[in-house]
Amino acid sequence: MKTVAWTGFVLAASTPAVLAQDSTSRSTSYSFSTTRTTTRTTTRTSTSTSTSSPSGRPLYKDPNASIDDRVKDLLPRMTIEEKVAQLIQGDINGWMNMTDAKDNTLTYNATGLAEMMKYKAGSIWAGYSSTYEKLAYAITVGQKYLMENTTLGIPAMFQSEGLHGFTNNGTIFPSPLSMACSFNNDLIRRVAEATTNEAEPLGISQIFAPVLDLSRELRWGRVEENFGEDHFLNGEMGLAFVEGLQTGKRHNTSSTALARMAATCKHFAAFGTPQGGLNIAPVAGGERELRSLYLRPFNRACLNSLSIMTAYSSYDGIPAATNKHLLTDILRREWGYKYWAVSDAGAVDLPMTLHGTCDSRECCAKQCLENGLQGEMGGGTYTYLTLPAQIRAGKVSQAALDETVGYMLRTKFALGLFENPYPYANYTGQVRTKETLDLLLEVERESITLLENRNNTLPLSKTGIKSVALIGPSAGQVILGDYVFSGAKDNAVSPLDGFKRVLAGSNVQVNYAEGCKLWSASEDGFPEAVAAAQKSDVAVVAVGTWSLDQTLLWAGVNATTGEHVDVSDLGLVGAQLNLIKAIKATGKKVIVVYVSGKPIAETWVYRNADAIISQFYGGELQGVALAEVIFGDYNPSGRTSVSWPRSVGTAPAFYDYLKGARPVDWTGPGRIEDDGTLVFGHEYTLDSPVPFWSFGHGLSYTTFQYSGLKFNKSVLSATDTLIVTVNVKNTGKRAGKEVVQVYMTDVFSSVVTPVQSLQGYTKVDLQPGQSKSVSVSIPVQNLAVWTLDNKFVVEPGKFTVQLGSSQTVYINGTSVLSASDTLVVTVNVKNTGNRAGKEVVQVYMTDVVSSVVTPVQSLQGYAKVDLKPNQSKSVSISIPVQNLAVWTLDSKFVVEPGKFTVQLGSSQTIRINGTVTVQ
Repeated sequence: MKTVAWTGFVLAASTPAVLAQDSTSRSTSYSFSTTRTTTRTTTRTSTSTSTSSPSGRPLYKDPNASIDDRVKDLLPRMTIEEKVAQLIQGDINGWMNMTDAKDNTLTYNATGLAEMMKYKAGSIWAGYSSTYEKLAYAITVGQKYLMENTTLGIPAMFQSEGLHGFTNNGTIFPSPLSMACSFNNDLIRRVAEATTNEAEPLGISQIFAPVLDLSRELRWGRVEENFGEDHFLNGEMGLAFVEGLQTGKRHNTSSTALARMAATCKHFAAFGTPQGGLNIAPVAGGERELRSLYLRPFNRACLNSLSIMTAYSSYDGIPAATNKHLLTDILRREWGYKYWAVSDAGAVDLPMTLHGTCDSRECCAKQCLENGLQGEMGGGTYTYLTLPAQIRAGKVSQAALDETVGYMLRTKFALGLFENPYPYANYTGQVRTKETLDLLLEVERESITLLENRNNTLPLSKTGIKSVALIGPSAGQVILGDYVFSGAKDNAVSPLDGFKRVLAGSNVQVNYAEGCKLWSASEDGFPEAVAAAQKSDVAVVAVGTWSLDQTLLWAGVNATTGEHVDVSDLGLVGAQLNLIKAIKATGKKVIVVYVSGKPIAETWVYRNADAIISQFYGGELQGVALAEVIFGDYNPSGRTSVSWPRSVGTAPAFYDYLKGARPVDWTGPGRIEDDGTLVFGHEYTLDSPVPFWSFGHGLSYTTFQYSGLKFNKSVLSATDTLIVTVNVKNTGKRAGKEVVQVYMTDVFSSVVTPVQSLQGYTKVDLQPGQSKSVSVSIPVQNLAVWTLDNKFVVEPGKFTVQLGSSQTVYINGTSVLSASDTLVVTVNVKNTGNRAGKEVVQVYMTDVVSSVVTPVQSLQGYAKVDLKPNQSKSVSISIPVQNLAVWTLDSKFVVEPGKFTVQLGSSQTIRINGTVTVQ
């Protein structure tokens, strides 16, 4: 029989060294005996004959031996207590006072050191705001004790945070939610690399990042910590982050060492969608949702990450820290993960204190260990201290302990810590370098998203205006997001300071007024703000949410985003909305800047602001980048990493909802007008489930045109890779960067699938008039669905491919047409069968939204093509746009502006489709 393939649819239109002992007059206890000693009185758990390397030393100390052999050699040498001590996190504050950021006294508590290392020696928390000299000294003291004063000389992993820069007063980058808006994997990798560059020389060997929880429950306080709502974007950026942190080796390590830093993917798994948006609340879901959504970023990014951290919450009734299905069946057995899994702070207690699945500390320790959790972080009651007695009593498996400790040791060998666990001599040489600060500004710029720009309000001209009002509670301060210390602000630039810097040398006057506080309903500052707007040509109003540094956050100071800071409303707090209204009432153009850790839902702002910018929490140079974007020194290229719902009641608003999740009847949604008038509808009666801006949306100061969409194959097998190629042209007058996003839809499947899902993206930089051919590769395996047989299967069938954002389809290349234009549809048709035959190419179009009811589809052109076996022909069909006119309520034919879908095939079977826009 004859078969036809359709392709190419086109629409025209320094030297390493141990930190030297202090030779000054400081009083210290910095000395160790040369005789190895131990205070342990327990007996060894194994009498296995130890193995020696050719040099005569134990095999586990041979840097040239394999990691597997070193682990196998070391484990039998360890007592039960030594093994358990490897699983419990200690704290550097146990032997040095690290809580006073200004105290640089280099003394330590020898008793506290010995006690800490006896019971909690596997990993040590070092995330304090201390001087670098004190941090390096404290780490050296701890590692020297372990290496020289314990029986086996097992080094510790010293840990800190690095979610968006090294927390210990390193360079602070934008929040992950913000960086994700760059859609630039290379930037993410370089940020992580810079984080390791600053942390590694100080002796830090583990960073608690990246966070791969999906930002789909926007009431949750930790939305800012993730790479957005989409699992594919999280997986790609998570992988870039892991590779950036880990790639390379520490100085003077073994030949088999694999990484210079242990990344920690968290929180495993499904932590980001707690019930009610409440931190650590249960997550409801089944196996299909778990596999199709929450696990995918971890599977993509974390198989070579040297650590994974579990969630606080339960999933489908099972606490994450005791979830054998997650930690053993999937992570270990199915994925083959080789390194260690650690709890979040205090989470090993939670089966007893929160979840109610255990009645004792012993039960917690047993369930966690035997179900696959290796490390117990501090912050709880250290339930793993009950393990030695339980193992000796036969209540906990000795084999489970050995397997668990083996994963921890493997991680340390992979880091090369047995050879060199110490800080480097030049431990500050990589902190805040010029290269890092240049990268910081690049990331700040690419993370800003222009959401609305009515009547080309932006960019502002430095020569076209004489003054600008900068107003709002977020304008004169720096908000860096959570997981930073207060000292980070010392290096940061607020929007006000950024405006002054960018406008230096111009004649533009900046008129600043705070207007109101972020957390207050007081309008006492409104008169000053209104006066600033009245004497200015244009007003910029910066409002939003706020987060706090770690010192203030855990003390309970007010905030609206951050860990354990959840909200029941997504609107602006206090007097902020009224401030915007007051400034708009002056008659001046108003540019609203949302400085926030999550989307803000304010319908009035959406309808009335002249321009809207999203700057999810920026880094230290946030004010500079914002001013550059507003005044056109930089063309914004951010694309929102999360959808913006119209109200908390219309959430969740994520773009990849399952088919049927947004039913719409003939009445359409309702609304409340600005004057309070109620316009009733259905789904919802007074609102719409369609968000203000969907994932992937973002505007530019230039325009781009897509054309010449091609696929490497039109019929693919499950092992193939689809290569989508398209030409992108900058049709505007400014240089700009375009994010080419490829979305796909499984038209018919055995289970319900998303209406669309991101399958690939790339960023392209184009000068005015410049064109580039862009290709995006998509492994067909990524299209697999979790079937009724509980396995991933790429099911045969049709998949649509759309380029644009989840909100605006550029039709497989956007064609923007006027009423007088002619649309030319071009497609390649190939006879893939064994007989000659004639194919009728039919073009159907649908007016998506119109003033009157229109047909679901209408034939707009056709052509018949004669093809021999394997012969291809390019077929073009011309369609005058006037043919799309409708008979309006004004009793005349009008080509109404809007989108039209284009489908090739028959009225029943779509071969290939796209969208055009008529202006």
